[in-house]
Amino acid sequence: MGFEQKKDLLGLRELSREDIELILNIALPMKDVIKRDIKKVPTLRGKALATVFYEPSTRTRTSFEIAGKYLSADTVNLTVSTSSVLKGESLRDTIKTIEVMGFDLLVMRHSMSGAPHYVARNTDMRIINAGDGANEHPTQALLDIFSIREKKGSLEDLKIAIVGDILHSRVARSNIYGLSKFGCEIRVVGPSTLMPPEIEKLGVKRYYSLDEALDGVDVINVLRIQRERQQIGLFPSLDEYANLYMISPEHLLRARDDVLVLHPGPLNRGIEISSQIADSNVAVINEQITNGVAVRMALLFLMMGGARDEIAN
Repeated sequence: MGFEQKKDLLGLRELSREDIELILNIALPMKDVIKRDIKKVPTLRGKALATVFYEPSTRTRTSFEIAGKYLSADTVNLTVSTSSVLKGESLRDTIKTIEVMGFDLLVMRHSMSGAPHYVARNTDMRIINAGDGANEHPTQALLDIFSIREKKGSLEDLKIAIVGDILHSRVARSNIYGLSKFGCEIRVVGPSTLMPPEIEKLGVKRYYSLDEALDGVDVINVLRIQRERQQIGLFPSLDEYANLYMISPEHLLRARDDVLVLHPGPLNRGIEISSQIADSNVAVINEQITNGVAVRMALLFLMMGGARDEIAN
């Protein structure tokens, strides 16, 4: 079953290489739409999209909202902090309320792993997982993969290092699931306390030394250090983390000359990445945001029945 026949996008683990390539290929003309003076196509006129975020988000939520608007879908953002959730309404009842209003697709972020999967089983709406606990963040990985392919020309046989809090990172998991389908060598590096047990079972190489992990890599994907988890003492201090794992100019000498640096944002400058690198021409952090809109436009197009000939108009 191809991606267009799937009801939901819950993660990259269950997508095939062909599914991912389809999404990336559709994102190309979507990026052209974003560059136009008038960023509007009638492709999804009459369709309705809702975003429900049980965790804070700026980039992902806004990206989905503007992606829907560029495609002429009616988009509504439900702010949980002002919704009936605070009055004790259950997740299932909240989703059912949204469904009976006539929405076609729901974009959902939740702190509990598996919450979008539960919702998908209990609604006729199509569901896109915008991040569930420490499980997956499929659209972030798709925009990362799109950004890598755009700059490198191909994903085949690249060496990619994912740096930081691997244990709690849904971004890392989705990238591992997606990139492994293209034959990439994936290295994960970070403190031992932030490394999942048996991570090698996902087909990655584990490192604790940043210099060793970056030797000869084509891409460095830097993860956000989740400061809120520092309260439970997973590493001695932010200064010590920065001394060992912050991406700085001297570390890039170990990588390939044309190395690419990614970061999902928001940045903790001086902790996980230096300003010299974040603001340099090897980093594509701002372009990742643009690519995120294009990838999410492609997903909405594929999942809400857009007409292909309208993209070029």
